[in-house]
This record gives sequence, structure tokens and C-alpha cells, in this order.
Amino acid sequence: MPITPATATHTSSNGTADAILLELVDENGVTIGTAEKLSAHQPPGQLHRAFSVFLFDERGRLLIQQRALGKYHSPGVWSNTCCGHPYPGEAPFAAAARRTYEELGVSPSLLAEAGTVRYNHPDPASGLVEQEYNHLFVGLVQAELRPAPEEVAQTAFVSPAELAERHAADTFSAWFMTVLDAARPAVRELTGSSADW
Repeated sequence: MPITPATATHTSSNGTADAILLELVDENGVTIGTAEKLSAHQPPGQLHRAFSVFLFDERGRLLIQQRALGKYHSPGVWSNTCCGHPYPGEAPFAAAARRTYEELGVSPSLLAEAGTVRYNHPDPASGLVEQEYNHLFVGLVQAELRPAPEEVAQTAFVSPAELAERHAADTFSAWFMTVLDAARPAVRELTGSSADW
């Protein structure tokens, strides 16, 4: 897998590694500065821009992923198709498409904005805090997945009923239900009433 800004620290012109920066925002989503990624997640957390992607197959099933065990934040838990943080100045739509490809090896055949949601979710396992202004996206995936093992442990396509069973039996990310519920109107528009989202 090629080394990208998402999979390695930046190297500056003087040869030292630069920290990955996130875009800090106010309650209206207006950029107010930047912060190093890990420090932004230290309690009590700094409000920063994020995105969440929900991709569906032709049968209206949601693609979920189990986060790789080596991830520093929420390792091994199940979550939505893809989530992450735009780099400062990067459009959330572009970041969502970029990270979906980097994590899952596939580009969505359709990707549409689905609103925003603001939340504050502490992660009890790591002690980190998700204090995020999250841009939501829904779309379709039709190509074969090629997940990056350092990002994704496994994937599954699930119906609403199958998701409910998994959610009751497995550990999901602290933010998962918040972002899914916020995206539901767009999900229903995309998948139709028969999919039962």
C-alpha cells in the first residue's frame, strides 16, 4: 500500500516528521484553527471537523467495518463504512472519498452529502474523546472491496435486522448510532422504503 498522508506522518522539508493536524471548528462548523490529532482527542476534547460515510450495496445493505486491532482509537470495534478527519483546508467530500479508497480500496459509485451532526462521545476503553462536528455522506458501492489490513480487520454488508443483531452482540464505536440516526433521512431516500432503514 502506498504511503499517504493518512497512513504516515508528514515529512517536512527539514526531514523531521510533522504531526497530523485536524481542523478545529466552532459550534457552527466554522474553522477556528488546527490541533494535533491525538491532542484534539484528549479529554475534554477539542471540537474538530470529521466525516462519516455510509455505503450500501444494490440490495440496500449497509457496509460496516471492524476497525483494525492496531488502531490507536477504538481498535477492534465495528463502525460505519468509513470515518475520519479532513486535513485543514480539505473539503469533507474530498476527504470522505479519499479515505474510503485508502481504507477499503474502492471508490463509491455514488456519494452524496447527508447533513451534519455535532456530538461529544467519550470512549471508555481508550479514555479519548470524540468531540466532533461531523459531515455525513451516503452512497453506493459496486466494486469489490480491497480493505487495507492496517485500517480494517473485516467488513460485512448488513440489513437493518442483521445490524440490530450485531449491535446487540458486538462492540460498536461510541459514535456509530449517533451518526447513523442523523444520516437516516438520507439513507431512506437513497435505499427506498423497502430496505426498511
